[in-house]
Amino acid sequence: MRDISTGQCKTQEAACITQNTAVFSAGQRNFLHGRKMHRRIVCFSRAAILICFLFLWEFTARAGIIDSFIFSSPSQVTRCFWEMVTDKSIFLHLWSTLYETIASFLLTTLISILAAVLLWCSRKLSEILDPYLVVLNSLPKSALAPLLIVWLGANQTTIIVAGMSVAIFGSILNLYTSFTGVDQEKIKLIYTLRGNKWHALSKVVLPSSIPAIISNMKVNIGLCLVGVVIGEFLAARSGLGYLIIYSSQVFKMDWLLMSIILLCIMAMLLYSLINLLEKWCRRRY
Repeated sequence: MRDISTGQCKTQEAACITQNTAVFSAGQRNFLHGRKMHRRIVCFSRAAILICFLFLWEFTARAGIIDSFIFSSPSQVTRCFWEMVTDKSIFLHLWSTLYETIASFLLTTLISILAAVLLWCSRKLSEILDPYLVVLNSLPKSALAPLLIVWLGANQTTIIVAGMSVAIFGSILNLYTSFTGVDQEKIKLIYTLRGNKWHALSKVVLPSSIPAIISNMKVNIGLCLVGVVIGEFLAARSGLGYLIIYSSQVFKMDWLLMSIILLCIMAMLLYSLINLLEKWCRRRY
């Protein structure tokens, strides 16, 4: 009798587990379906807003509601882009801006990390340099561009340095703040186990600051692009910034709007690459 009652209990318990699993699976399916529908609605809404904007822009230009010479139209911008693709002139401008942006971004990221590490290692040095970094970060970087032209000449080096100047000082301050905000108990543990500053930096500070470094890179990629365009306004013979300033001077609004749209697309693609790097770091760390 005892064996029979024990078997009945086990059967009932198994049935309850199966029922709970089925309920959980149904709830999980509903949750995943809701997330999927949310993503679809967001993507559809984004595409609908863009299509409506382009349609209204084209319609108002063709109907004469807006002056197509001043505001252009999507069809005119597309035609202009295709003509520059055909004669291959657009690729020179795209490559110049992309190369200068990536170069300034990589240099800014590397120098910022090294400078933040140096400030973290020396508290006295960080206290000495802190007000200078704050002042340089607050300085309007467009004011430095003419000075850079005098010092370095009108070349790509000047444009890359101009791109770096927009982002580097704020990047150093943000990374140093992130390094000093790491859990001090973990660092004390490293020292308790007879570790040194290098061990604390490599085992605790840098791994804990990876999210902050990635977030900083997301901001820097846009700032470097802004700085590069400012530099191209003043010291370039190619690039999207040069194309913008030249087209505004000769009233080629198609070129100007096309260049702005290409800058938006470039910024979006570079930001997407940083997002992919962030996902890879999350999986790895």
